[in-house]
Amino acid sequence: MDEIEKTVAALNDLIRINNDRVDGYEKAAAEATTQDIDLKTLFNRFAAESRKYANELKTQVIDMGGETAKGTTGSGKIYRVWMDVKATFTGKDRHSILSSCEFGEDAAQRAYDLALSSDADLEAGVRKIIVSQKESLKAAHDAIKNLRDINK
Repeated sequence: MDEIEKTVAALNDLIRINNDRVDGYEKAAAEATTQDIDLKTLFNRFAAESRKYANELKTQVIDMGGETAKGTTGSGKIYRVWMDVKATFTGKDRHSILSSCEFGEDAAQRAYDLALSSDADLEAGVRKIIVSQKESLKAAHDAIKNLRDINK
């Protein structure tokens, strides 16, 4: 596999985790109760954030002549955890929902760590995008964790 193919593969993994994150947060927002309007707002913001990130990554893949990943993942790697996150929302309290979201955010961090440490020789512009997105997702993780801790 040449360097472009390795980079495209790494970016497609990140596209999938972002697509899974969108699905997870959309599901969480849809199932949030009227008492959880703050969570609904936060979940919708995080879903929009991941749509934006997936589009940024898709642009990079297309610019490299690659084919972008479509949809979410049904198998493989760490982004599968979002499927578990999406399944946990019905009938759960705030703490449980936020714990599940934190677990998903941990998976996103691992996906970005994997991309940054992959054997793909990421060009500076691509690495900058990945690092920037990872930092933003870390802030989302920390916000979820703080809310979870408050709601024990």
